[in-house]
Amino acid sequence: MKQFFSRLGARVRGIFEFLKETRKELKNVSWPGRREVTGTTIVVIVTVFFFGLFLFVVDLFVRAGMKYILSLSFL
Repeated sequence: MKQFFSRLGARVRGIFEFLKETRKELKNVSWPGRREVTGTTIVVIVTVFFFGLFLFVVDLFVRAGMKYILSLSFL
């Protein structure tokens, strides 16, 4: 039983040490400003819409091509 509590205590100390080091590291992070976050968010949204539209158009062409190929009579 003593061994169990010894390991449990070591694990709890390890968790607290991890949290303390994490907090310390988060203070060193250079967080982006509101303007930078807004700019990159807009770029991501525009890019997603662009590629979505592009893939939609490609899908239309592929679908039309497959319909044409499958409608050909090989007999």
